[in-house]
Amino acid sequence: MADRQQTDPAPQWWSRPEGTAGGRAPGVPAPRPGAAGAAGDTGDEAAVTVAVTEPSPAGTSPDEAPPAPGPRYDPWGEQPLQIVDRGGKRGGFRLWQVAVVGVAAALFAGAAGGWIGVLAERRSSTRLELPQAAVADKGRAPESVAGIAATALPGVVTLHVRGEKSGGTGTGFVLDAQGHILTNNHVVAGAKEIAVTFSTGESVTAELVGRDSGYDLAVVKVGGVRGLRPLSLGNSENVRVGDPVVAIGAPFDLSNTVTAGIISATGRPVTAGGDKGDGSDISYVDALQTDAPINPGNSGGPLLDARAHVVGINSAIRGADKDDPTRQGGSIGLGFAIPINQGKRVAEELIATGRATHPVIGVTLDMDYTGDGARVGDKAEDGKPSVVAGGPAARAGIRAGDVITKVDGQRVRGGDELIVKIRAHRPGDRLTLTVEREGRDRTLEVVLGSANGS
Repeated sequence: MADRQQTDPAPQWWSRPEGTAGGRAPGVPAPRPGAAGAAGDTGDEAAVTVAVTEPSPAGTSPDEAPPAPGPRYDPWGEQPLQIVDRGGKRGGFRLWQVAVVGVAAALFAGAAGGWIGVLAERRSSTRLELPQAAVADKGRAPESVAGIAATALPGVVTLHVRGEKSGGTGTGFVLDAQGHILTNNHVVAGAKEIAVTFSTGESVTAELVGRDSGYDLAVVKVGGVRGLRPLSLGNSENVRVGDPVVAIGAPFDLSNTVTAGIISATGRPVTAGGDKGDGSDISYVDALQTDAPINPGNSGGPLLDARAHVVGINSAIRGADKDDPTRQGGSIGLGFAIPINQGKRVAEELIATGRATHPVIGVTLDMDYTGDGARVGDKAEDGKPSVVAGGPAARAGIRAGDVITKVDGQRVRGGDELIVKIRAHRPGDRLTLTVEREGRDRTLEVVLGSANGS
């Protein structure tokens, strides 16, 4: 609309605001805001407004105006009926809210991404792979401990023995395809039932073929077993101190246990047994000494050389002194084995006849003698002469009271040691004995006789 003064008659529904001072001539509109002389003008004249009166309908008084047809627009009212949208308070996120939402979204995205990555990695592989050497050739050099064990284990067995009052565990090894197995006498002594378990886990019942307490050796036999793997027998005369050896057994019933060491000494005089008190169960062994760990349950197991040949039968260990408070029952590195040459001869006799023979010289020794050497007693236990008439010693010229100090040039320090040296040979072997008599040494030659073992 053009900016011009309104001269048209005022609408009939206009009304004067309350509190308007003065009146205005009929037909004169109110001044426009901002015009000279309008209310709020800074001039000295007071603002003048026009009072407009509406004609009253017929039958009504001026004081009683007819009801208005709805709300009227009052240009002087404080608030108009229509509200103009001026933009107002806009909705949405402010800057800090956007930042918070962004950080939260980033954290969530990072966590979700990490979880998805882990899940993807787990699904892409069945297991976590760490660096590892490739599978190599499982074969071992025949002379290595592993190679010796692989060769010998199929021929080593574990024996579970049950007696009238107790039982025990020992070891043995296969001698031949007929099922003969060599072990220690003290493993099967008093046995009522013998079970043999092979390295494969198969168990069968065995029967006793023969045993000898003097050599602490025994042979049992299994039947109906195919694929037996006899061990090769070596020659104990070839053994030297320092040679590597491997022992196989069942210490504390731990079958197929393999230990290794060296030959610590040869020709060790070892005695064991003697539980009966009369000496009939004492075993005398010219033993091989080894530091390969041997424990209860190893008895009867093989001692093998670098070619997996049996050179000894593990039989005894030396523990700490009985009165030593630190005494231990297991191995302290002092193990003893019966030389295989002796074991072979005894095994052959046990398989053939059920009994073994012992080489003898035909004397009774004074076991209470404390001097150096083995003294021939004055009398036998039954009162008979200590030198058997017509026996090997009598034929060689040995007399009662003689002290035997050497056997084939090897020093003898006591009666037990003399018996060990003699039993290391076969009946019929020829030995040279050094005898001290009346302060003089004599050299005598004796041919060993034979006696049945126990």
